[in-house]
Amino acid sequence: MNITVENSVSILNARWEGTNPEALIDNISIDSRSLQNSEHSLFFALSGPNNDAHHYIKDLIAIGVQNFVVTRIPDDCAAKANFLIVENTLVALQQFAAYYRGRFHFPIIGLTGSNGKTIVKEWLNFLLSPDYNVIRSPKSYNSQVGVPLSVVAINEKHNLGIFEAGISTVNEMDKLEKIIKPNIGVLTNIGSSHDEGFIDLEQKIQQKMQLFKDAAVLIYPKSSAIEKYINPNTKAFSWSFKEEDADVFVSKREISHQETVLVFQYKGSSYELKIPFVDKASVENAVSCLLVMLHFGYDVEVIQARMELLFPVEMRLEVKNGINNCTVIDDSYSSDYQSLKIALDVLESQNKFHKKTVILSDIFQSGFPNEQLYAKVAKLIVSNKINRVIGIGETISDFKEQFSNCITFKNTADFIANFEKLDFSNESILIKGARSFHFEEIVTLLEEKTHETVLEINLNAISYNLNFFKSKLQPKVKIMVMVKAFGYGNGGLEIAKLLEHHKVDYLGVAFADEGISLKNGGIKLPIMVLNPESTSFPAIIQYGLEPEIYSLKGLHAFLKIAKQKNLQHFPIHIKVDTGMHRLGFEENTVDELIATLKGNSTVKVQSILSHMATSDDVNHHEFALSQIRLFEKLSSKIIRELEINPIRHILNTSGISNFPDSQYDMVRLGIGLYGVSNDAEEQKELENVGTLKSIISQIRTIPAGDSVGYGRRFMAEKATKVATIPIGYADGIRRAWGNGVGFVTIKDQKAPILGSVCMDMLMVDVSEIDCLEGDDVIIFGESPSVSYMANQLQTIPYEILTSISQRVKRVFYR
Repeated sequence: MNITVENSVSILNARWEGTNPEALIDNISIDSRSLQNSEHSLFFALSGPNNDAHHYIKDLIAIGVQNFVVTRIPDDCAAKANFLIVENTLVALQQFAAYYRGRFHFPIIGLTGSNGKTIVKEWLNFLLSPDYNVIRSPKSYNSQVGVPLSVVAINEKHNLGIFEAGISTVNEMDKLEKIIKPNIGVLTNIGSSHDEGFIDLEQKIQQKMQLFKDAAVLIYPKSSAIEKYINPNTKAFSWSFKEEDADVFVSKREISHQETVLVFQYKGSSYELKIPFVDKASVENAVSCLLVMLHFGYDVEVIQARMELLFPVEMRLEVKNGINNCTVIDDSYSSDYQSLKIALDVLESQNKFHKKTVILSDIFQSGFPNEQLYAKVAKLIVSNKINRVIGIGETISDFKEQFSNCITFKNTADFIANFEKLDFSNESILIKGARSFHFEEIVTLLEEKTHETVLEINLNAISYNLNFFKSKLQPKVKIMVMVKAFGYGNGGLEIAKLLEHHKVDYLGVAFADEGISLKNGGIKLPIMVLNPESTSFPAIIQYGLEPEIYSLKGLHAFLKIAKQKNLQHFPIHIKVDTGMHRLGFEENTVDELIATLKGNSTVKVQSILSHMATSDDVNHHEFALSQIRLFEKLSSKIIRELEINPIRHILNTSGISNFPDSQYDMVRLGIGLYGVSNDAEEQKELENVGTLKSIISQIRTIPAGDSVGYGRRFMAEKATKVATIPIGYADGIRRAWGNGVGFVTIKDQKAPILGSVCMDMLMVDVSEIDCLEGDDVIIFGESPSVSYMANQLQTIPYEILTSISQRVKRVFYR
C-alpha cells in the first residue's frame, strides 16, 4: 500500500495528533476483534447505533496497533498512538478508498442489481482470470463498508477489477460510485429485494444506475425503464430474450434437467453455446457474462469452451460438526488472499479449541509474486495463531518452509491417500481451497456423519437480528441473550461464540449443565443460570457461573456453600415475583431477603430481575405496567436498604419493543434473536435464522384407491406422485402436522403432507412438482415459517424450534 500516516492526514483532510507521522500503513482495519491487526494497520473507528469502535482503541493500542482514524481521542489514549481526527469515520474510510482507487488505471467492472451480483462476479472471475490478474470483491462485500474494504485490496500487479455494489435505499450509490469508478458497468436482474427502501421501481432503477454515470459501456437487460437513465456518453450494450432489436438477442432451450443451450444473435451472425444450468436466474446471469466476454472481444469458440464449465457458486461459509469432536469451517470453493483473511476471522470467531488447523490449497490471483504472497500468508497464519498448516498444491509445497508445523501434499488425491496417518481431533479446522482442488472431498472426510436432514443456521441473520434489537435500546443499556434450550434448538455453543464475538454483556441459560457446557467450550462471557437447583451450586461456583436466586431456601443453601468455600462477593442475581407467579421473591418475603443479605460479604447482588407475563399481549397492557411498577418498588427497596448498585432488568424480547421506557440497565433478548416476533410488523424486519432441510429419498406413483402411511389415513382419489422425506416425529416434526394440515416446500412449491407423520419419515404429494430423488426439501424456514407452523398447530414458535432433535445435524453458515 505504501502510504504513511502523514499522507493519510492529507487524504482525509484530518487533524493529526500522535507520535510518528512517518509510520507506514500497509492494511486497513475496522474490526477490533481481528487477530490481523498490527502496528502497520490503519484502524477506522466506525460508530453506529449499536456499537462504537472508539471503546476498543485502548485494547488495540495494548496489542500494538498504532494508527487510528477517530472522531475523538478516547480517555487515557492521547500521546500513545497516531490519531487522525475526522468528523465521520465511515466517510473517511470511503474517502481513503476513493483516493486509493484513483492510483490505478486498469479496467474496472462495476456490478449492481437486485440479484445475481455475486454470482456474475465469481463467474466473470473464472471466465477472465486465464488472461487477467483479477482483483474482486471478496464474498458479498458490496455495502457502504464492504466496497471500500474491497477496493483497498488492489495492488500493482492487478490489471482488472470486478466490484459489486449493493444499496438498500436512496443516496447510497453515489458514494459507492466515487469509490469503484467503473469503466464497464453490468446491471443484473432488477427485482423486489429491498423494495422498502424506494418509493417505486423507477426510483430503484434510477438510484442503481448512478453507479454507471461515467462508465464507458453498460451491459444490461434491454428495457426502456433502464435506457432513460443511461448517460448519452455511455455505450449501451443490451441483451434480451424478447426484444429482437437488442444488441444480443438470445433464445434458449433445455436439453436436460441440468443443461441449457443458448442461441444468440450478434452482429448479424447466430451462435450457440451450452451452459450447465436450467433455472431462470442462472441463465440470465450467464447471459450477462456472455456480453462481458463479447465486449472484451473473445472468440466465440473460447466463450463456448469456458462457459460450458461454469459452476454453482457457493456464497456461504459453513461451520459444521466434524469427526473426533472437531469443528469444520468449510470454505472449500475459493482460494484468494482477501477471502483467506475473512475466513481466518471466522475461524477465530467460531473457534472453541486451543488447537487450530488450516488446510490450504495454492492461492490464485493475489496480484503478488509467489515469494511475496506466501510470506504474507505466513504472516497471516502467525497473527491468527494457527497451530498447523496442511498445504495442498505444487506451489504452496515449494514454499513449505515459510510456515512452522507445515505438511504439504502435491494434490488432493495425495492428501486423501494419507488421511488415515493425519490426526484430527479436538480442534477447529479451516478448509480453504480453490475450486479446482475439489476440497469438498476433504470436507466429506472430516465432517460428522449424520442423516440427510440438517438444520441450517444463518449466522449473518443472527447478527442482523441482534443489531435490530440493539438499535431499540437506549444508550448504555446492556443486553443479555438467552441461549438456553440449546440456543432455542439452534445450537448453543456456536451461537454463544458468535454473541461473544459481538461483545454482548451476558448470556442466559436455564440450568447449570448448559452453562458448564459453554464454559467448557471456551466461552468467557458471564453466564447467568436462571433455574439453578441447589444440588448444582458447587458446580456453578466451580465453573464461575452466576446463579439466579429466587427463594429464601435457595439463598440460605447458596450462602452456606459460599461460606464453606470462603467466597467473597460471588455474583448472584435476585429474582422478584411481580405477577408471573413462577419463580421469585414475593413482596412479603423481601424484608427477610434484605435482612439475610445485609452485611453479608460472601455474595454480591449483581442484578435484580423479574419476568413479565404479558409483554406481547396488548389485551393485558395494564397488567404488564403493574408488573413494571411493582418491580420498580421492590427493586428500589432492595437497592436502598442494602446500599448497592446492581443491574436491573425485567424486559424480554417483546418487552424491548413494547415497553421502551422500562429498559432499566439491561434487557434479555430471547426468541427475537432467532428471527421470531409476536408482532406482525416487527416480524417483517427480522431475518429468518433456521432452515430445516432434508431431501427426497424416493418417489413413487400410486393409483387411485391406494393409501399412504399408517392407518391408511390418506386414500388417493386419483393417481398420485408421492415423495418420501427422511424426517419424522423423532426429529421433532409433530404428528399433528400430517394428514394435510402441513406442507413442505420443494422447488419453491408447496407439497402437502399425506397421511400420518412417521417416526423417521413423512410422505408428501408432488404430483404437480417437477422433482427428482435427491432434490432438496424445506421443512421450515421462509415457507413454511415456524410462526405459520405454530399457528396451524395452535402452539408457539418456541415449541417448534426447541423440539428439533439433537440427531438433526446443525450446519452454521455465513
